[in-house]
Amino acid sequence: MFNWGDALGFEHYFAHLLAKLILIVYGLSLVLILFYSILQLSLAVKYKRSKAIEKKKRPEFDPKTAPYVTIQLPMYNEYYVAERVIERVAQMDYPQDKLEIQVLDDSTDETVDVIARKVKEVKEKYGVDIKHIHRTNRIGYKAGALDSALPDAKGEFVAIFDVDFLPDVDFLQKTMPQFEDPEVGVVQTRWGHINKDYSMLTELQAFGLNGHFAIEQGGRNAAGHFINFNGTGGVWRIKCIEEAGGWEHDTLTEDLDLSYRAQIKGWKFSYLEDVIAPAELPITMSALKGQQHRWMKGGAECFRKMAKRLLTAKGVKTADRVHGLSHLFNSSVFVFILLMSLLSLPVLHIKDSFSDLNYFIKFGSIFIMSTLFLMYYYWTSYRDKTEDKPKTLFQFIKRFVQFLTIMMGLSLSNAIAVLEGYMGIKTSFVRTPKFNVAAKVEGKVENKYDKKSISLITIGEGILFLVFGFTAINRLAFGDLGMVPFHLMLSIGYGTVFFYSIAEVRPALFSFVPKFSTSNVNA
Repeated sequence: MFNWGDALGFEHYFAHLLAKLILIVYGLSLVLILFYSILQLSLAVKYKRSKAIEKKKRPEFDPKTAPYVTIQLPMYNEYYVAERVIERVAQMDYPQDKLEIQVLDDSTDETVDVIARKVKEVKEKYGVDIKHIHRTNRIGYKAGALDSALPDAKGEFVAIFDVDFLPDVDFLQKTMPQFEDPEVGVVQTRWGHINKDYSMLTELQAFGLNGHFAIEQGGRNAAGHFINFNGTGGVWRIKCIEEAGGWEHDTLTEDLDLSYRAQIKGWKFSYLEDVIAPAELPITMSALKGQQHRWMKGGAECFRKMAKRLLTAKGVKTADRVHGLSHLFNSSVFVFILLMSLLSLPVLHIKDSFSDLNYFIKFGSIFIMSTLFLMYYYWTSYRDKTEDKPKTLFQFIKRFVQFLTIMMGLSLSNAIAVLEGYMGIKTSFVRTPKFNVAAKVEGKVENKYDKKSISLITIGEGILFLVFGFTAINRLAFGDLGMVPFHLMLSIGYGTVFFYSIAEVRPALFSFVPKFSTSNVNA
């Protein structure tokens, strides 16, 4: 039998001490994951309770009293999708004498000409007040573009749509009446998914995002806690932006940063779950990893920036502080998942070597409890329900296991992003490539902006795929089944992320890898 102390060349005392230290860090990671899942569970409960309460009748839209609105469309080198969003917002059903569109163009390629032609076309076609604002620098990236154009906005309110969004033409009619309450600074809507059925990858992204937009946004809003503007698909009161200090670009998630500064100032946010702003999901692993990296790192940067301010701000309720800190700290769960995963390997050998520490190892069942809490969280948000409940439950469990497995596979990449954020390592704003696809098409979908490369992180994912796979098989052979399911999920998750990352760079070498097709997920 493998002996921990002998293998390391330590005396029994020091080996025992090292084993205890590993178990403490392992246990702490488990406890923090449990704490995260408990807070998510509490939001799910609040969300369900809010659904049972009769909603107040919303104020109706009156074009006679409608306020002036500026729509901002920030974009950078969006050759494939720039025309689509311009065409859509130009058709917005809102009084034309109270509507302005600013196309905030930071492009450095032929997209500049594409936008210029489209702006001229829709201006002549629809008679809309639309301006093409082209910056010759990218200072502040998206936040810089929004900030620099704001002083020239004619509106009292500004609606923001990323280039991959296709808002319904009655979007402003549904959102603007919320601002009849003078304390409301932001109205955020739920993201829809134009290409949800494109592949397994987009199906799982939609599954995760639906959890955020139903439970996190809906639950927090129902309980009166802080929520965030999601960067797009929402409307700001310009006075709110100004009083909160304006757009700042010292984090990669300027939307989360400004949201907390505004709510600390006392502004209310309104979340409209039943108003949907459809958008395109990333269809490649490289695009998804890039988006996740930006979100995770930006969340950590905002925690560094806002945590102390949130704790010391006057007039903020204790519950709002707790949920706010948890919200800002959310991305850190990937660090704990990575830590727990890596330490689970020596924990197995500690179990073999020190029988007196086995009682501590049994606390690993905490992970099962956390998983059950998260399962309830996602079940509450699951939107593809049918009348056939047993069949729906089976579909959900299958989708949840797939989602959890892929998220585990992304934990190395995401954890590194979080650590970069906490360490203050600055990187440029890398926007997610858009493909202008809604349904699966034959052949390869090209996008010159989707830069693919084999990074050290990708190599690390491949190594972890082998390590966890070997460990699972080895333990299975010896009849030690306790962590086999966990290690199998890790191996499959890392293997999936690794092989698809490699296949996108060297498709010929990995032609055996099956496509992310919806036939794999539509049970």
